[in-house]
Amino acid sequence: MLTYPQFDPVAIAIGPLSIHWYGIMYIIAFGGAWALASYRARKLADQWTAEQISDLVFYGALGAVLGGRVGSVFFYNFDRFIEDPIWLFRVWEGGMSFHGGFLGVLIAFYFYTRSIRKDYWETIDFIAPFVPFGLGAGRIGNFIGGELWGQPTDVPWGMVFPHVDNLARHPSQLYEFALEGVALFTIVWWFSSKPRPRLAVSGVFALGYGVFRFFIEFFREPDAHIGYLASNWLTMGHVLTLPLILAGLLFLYLAYFRQGRFVLNGST
Repeated sequence: MLTYPQFDPVAIAIGPLSIHWYGIMYIIAFGGAWALASYRARKLADQWTAEQISDLVFYGALGAVLGGRVGSVFFYNFDRFIEDPIWLFRVWEGGMSFHGGFLGVLIAFYFYTRSIRKDYWETIDFIAPFVPFGLGAGRIGNFIGGELWGQPTDVPWGMVFPHVDNLARHPSQLYEFALEGVALFTIVWWFSSKPRPRLAVSGVFALGYGVFRFFIEFFREPDAHIGYLASNWLTMGHVLTLPLILAGLLFLYLAYFRQGRFVLNGST
């Protein structure tokens, strides 16, 4: 049995200025995405300029932060929003949702691609391989912040979170880092390293994330104010993740069956 190390949420403090670990993880997430996108763009020099990559990351960051906050409020804390609508804007009190951030990114990229006259879905295919890097950084931030802990367990690597209780629990943040971050990044980066039909890379990302997240939800402790939605196992995370699995399957079907075998064989 392990004991959760009590991290100081403040990484650096200089006088009245405090830099939190969670903020550093966001910087690593978006900085890493920019570096990876720039690397990949050098192989596609006729498609993406350095300026467009910087703008792409900026729009993605904006969509992720705004969408993540709105998603957290409306998906997981709607009752609190009804009681106190201004809470939506008090971001310093915490609360971010991947599903909301994902929708925010899709919306932000829609407007950006229109402004530069690029194909929307080709842009999503281009950016999909970099997203797991950011997800992994975010899950490390969750672990350092001691949030989103798992259910009680008797496995040897069970971890006691003293600020929660004295029970050994699944370190589900690390499960998510390993699957949604490391494993998903490896899979999507490898898959996207060769030419693929349009929607295929997005499909692999959506399906991979959906399956990993759906699986990990069985080990996460559901939000106390929501609990299980049905059958003592179905969580809000399951419900919000299922559309991603279906979307991934749909994208792969469209990529490999509706676009014809000419695309598969590289013919025109």
